[in-house]
Order: sequence, then C-alpha cells, then structure tokens
Amino acid sequence: MARLPVLTFMLAAFALAQNPGGDQQPLSDDKFDYTEACPDYVQYSAYPHRPLSEGPLALPYQRPDPRCRTFHSDAIEKVIDDLTSRMKDPDLARLFENAFPSTTDTTIKFHTGGAKYKSIKDKRSTYNEGKWEGPHSFVITGDIIAEWLRDSTNQLSPYQSLAKKDPAIHQLILGAINTQSEYVIESPYCNAFQPPPISGLPISYNGQDDAVHPTYEPSFVFECKYELDSLAHFLALGNDFNDHTGSTDHLTPRWYMALETLLNVLEQQSQSTFDPDTGRYRRNEYTFSRHTNIGTETLNLQGIGNPLNNGTGLVRSAFRPSDDATILPFFIPANAMMAVELRRTSKMLRAAKQHVLAQTVEKWSQTITDGIWEHGVVRHKHFGDVFAYEVDGYGSSILMDDANYPSLLALPLMGFVDRDDHVYKNTRKMLLSKQANPYYLSGREFHGIGGPHIGLSNAWPMSLLIQAQTSDNDAEILDCIDLVLKSSKLGLVHESVDVNSLGSYTRSWFAWANGVFAETILDVARRKPELIFKDDKPYEI
Repeated sequence: MARLPVLTFMLAAFALAQNPGGDQQPLSDDKFDYTEACPDYVQYSAYPHRPLSEGPLALPYQRPDPRCRTFHSDAIEKVIDDLTSRMKDPDLARLFENAFPSTTDTTIKFHTGGAKYKSIKDKRSTYNEGKWEGPHSFVITGDIIAEWLRDSTNQLSPYQSLAKKDPAIHQLILGAINTQSEYVIESPYCNAFQPPPISGLPISYNGQDDAVHPTYEPSFVFECKYELDSLAHFLALGNDFNDHTGSTDHLTPRWYMALETLLNVLEQQSQSTFDPDTGRYRRNEYTFSRHTNIGTETLNLQGIGNPLNNGTGLVRSAFRPSDDATILPFFIPANAMMAVELRRTSKMLRAAKQHVLAQTVEKWSQTITDGIWEHGVVRHKHFGDVFAYEVDGYGSSILMDDANYPSLLALPLMGFVDRDDHVYKNTRKMLLSKQANPYYLSGREFHGIGGPHIGLSNAWPMSLLIQAQTSDNDAEILDCIDLVLKSSKLGLVHESVDVNSLGSYTRSWFAWANGVFAETILDVARRKPELIFKDDKPYEI
C-alpha cells in the first residue's frame, strides 16, 4: 500500500484533529492512498457538512469525499440523479442522496474478486475445500467493525435490482453471499462476525465474557447470539440475487454446505424442551449466558431459556433481530421469514436440478408455515385473530412488536401474507395502537414502534418506514416519511429517536436504517410517484 509522505499525512491528521467533524479537505497529490487521511466516519457523520439542501430543513451533505468512499458504482450514482432531479422536496432529495449510497460509501471494508486466493488446506481437507475462494465482501454494520448476517443482507438489499446492470454490484453481492456462506458453515449459531482472515483487517472483541455452546473461535466470531432470522437472511441474500439476476454463480459447494448446516440447526432447534415420550428434560444444543445486569442480554435458566412444547412445527430463536433475548422462544416473525426464504430457496434449487434437496427444503417451509397458523395466531379481545410475537406451544403468547426486521408489521414485505389478509390487518391495527402494543411509543415530537433494546423513550424510524411500505393510504405514507425526514437533521436516518426530543437519538451513522429509508422512497416512487415527484410517472430500477 502506498503511503502518504510523512509531512503531508501529519498536516492532514493535524487538520482533522483540530476539526473532527469538519469537511474533508482534498489532498494535493492524487497518486497517494488517502485512506489514512480520511476522517473516521463515526465522527464525521455526527456533524453537519455543506452544501445544505435548499428546503426549510437545510439538511447537510453527508457523503464522504469520493476518495474516502469504500465502494463505487456508476449505477448507484445514476439512481441518485434520476430520483433527486424529480423530487418535489429538496430536503427529501438530500436525505435520499445521503442514505441510498450509505452502505457502499462507508461500510464495504473488504472486497476481492478472489483470483489470487487458493484453497486452505489442513487436516479437514474435504471440509475446507474451496474455503475463501472466489469473490468475498465484508460489510460492517456501521460504527462496529463486524458483520451481522441480518444487517449486511438488508444493507445490500437496495442494490439488488442493480446487480444485473452493474458488474461491480454483481460481484459485490456475490462476494457477500460467499462470505456469509463461510460464516454459516463455521458458526451457524452466531450472529456477528470478524473480518475474513483473507482480508488482513484487524479483529476486535465485544468486551463480553459469554459462556456459549457450541463454542466458537473469537478471532472468527464477534458475537454469538443465536437468532433464527440471521439464517433466514443468509437465504434471502442469495434468493434476492437469483431473483434479480437469474444468476446461480453463488450456488457453489460452499453455499450448499452452508445450506446443509442451516438445515441441521433447524432440526436441532425444533426439538422440544422435554422428550415427548419419556417427559425427561433434554438440554438444548444452544445455550448462552452473559454476565450482565440487563435482562435482555442473556437467557434465563442458566442460559437455556424458557421451555418449549413439542409437535408445534416451529423453530426456536434464542434472540430477536434486535439482539435482545426472546421471552417465549418460538419467535413468530423469524419463523415466518424462514418459511418464506426456504420456499424461495426450494424454487431456486429446482431450477438448478437439485430436486431432492429442494423437496427437503420445501417440506421444512410448509412445516413451519403450518406451525405459525396453528400456534402463532391467537384471539385478541378487541382486534380478533392476530399474530402473536412469541409463543411457547403451551398456549402462552406475547403480544407486541419490535421495530427491528423481521417484525409482525413487516409480514407482507417478507412475503408471508398479503397486506389484505384479515389476520394481518387485525394485527397491524393492534401493533399501531398505544393501548395494545406496549412498545408503540408516542411523545411531543415523534412516534412509532420502539423496543426494549434502547428503552421506553425511543421509537425507531425504521418502524415508520416499514409502516409506510405496508400502507396504501396516502396520508399515512406521507406522515411516516415526514416524521423520519424531520428526525434526520444530520442528513442521515438514526437508529432511534427520543419521542420527546428529536435532537436526542442513538447512532448518527446506522447504514441499515438508511438503506430502509432508500427502499421506502424507491417503493413510493414505484407505487405512488405523485406523493414525492413533480410528476406522476412511476420510477422503477
């Protein structure tokens, strides 16, 4: 790697130290690598930068200098130009301009075509055959140098429709699938991972002292909370890639090994707590215990979690997509997402002539789907039949929703039900009711669904964006978008916002939330263009 001359680098570093949130100053000699002179985006995103938008909110321009961006795509730049040039609201245009490329601008910490990497050989030669070969991409969540399976899949989702047009995006997403495959093969119960060993990037530790079974290697895994939706997101990344490109480049022996590993987890996590024949307790394959004074950060009963009944067809999830522990571990949103992605995967496998495996995958999808309709639908005294958030198979249920995806509110977006399904419509009314959903939060300046992860004063803009995507009501859609826009005073969408003070938020830089905003605008541009454009012509990539 080329290095900046000592004096040039010292001057750049001094300038950044004096003004950590200041505008990035271009350096004079383009032949040098500017990486080390680029400001830390965690700091950079916390301050406004010019030019400001011409709307009443005067939103700042928060994209890094082109030489400091982590990935470039001409197709992404064209989408930004196409949409922003047609938008009525210059503030909304600026937020989209910042949000749509947030993942590629700031979070692609490693990407390679893989040509120079060879198979890793050791005693487990068959197990490791093809390991880390081909394209690979490491996508961090934002202010943490680790990759979450769920976050990275959602971060890349806005670009899937560009993968057929842009070879760079095609390779980026293919690399992400290959990297996730390696993570799933090695540690299928874990949710967040260190940089690939081929990247040369330093690893970091989460600072926790967790007791987890199965054990994992800390130099490979950042955190090992078993979340069923993480595995569903691995499938979704490949399914979306196949849907948009028609490509099966990702169906490598390593991907098939990851799929078999995933199916083994489904088998293990569909087991009941007590043997149905003998009634004896049987320890779950996965246990997690953390020394903490926060109840949602660990599992009760010494890392086991609450008991589950047999014969439900459902699959356990120890943690939610918020990384909070489940209360009743049959977590319905993740089961719904898994059922949908397994069905999509079986269709792809049939097209690839993998009929036996496709049949196995389809059977799992149907079993989980049947389990949701039998055990995950309960009677609410005001709203009728609704989907529960969590159940245990014994008849107990938790009625609520959390802002993180997958959620009950997002069931139509993941393809589990139509938005006109009567049970979903009942559920949606319940979730958006302050009297029915304990985590629907409302204050002087903001409202929406939150969750226990941040606390009882913060709602998540992500929930409003999901609400807009699941609505056909113009006023509701505009209200949701307007609330998110007004809460994004730094020109970026935050993780959560204090409902009584828009200036109090968590995370100035949260790439996933910005990706959801971009997808919401693209959805409105396709379905209801007159709400955001100067004309009524729909836009679709």
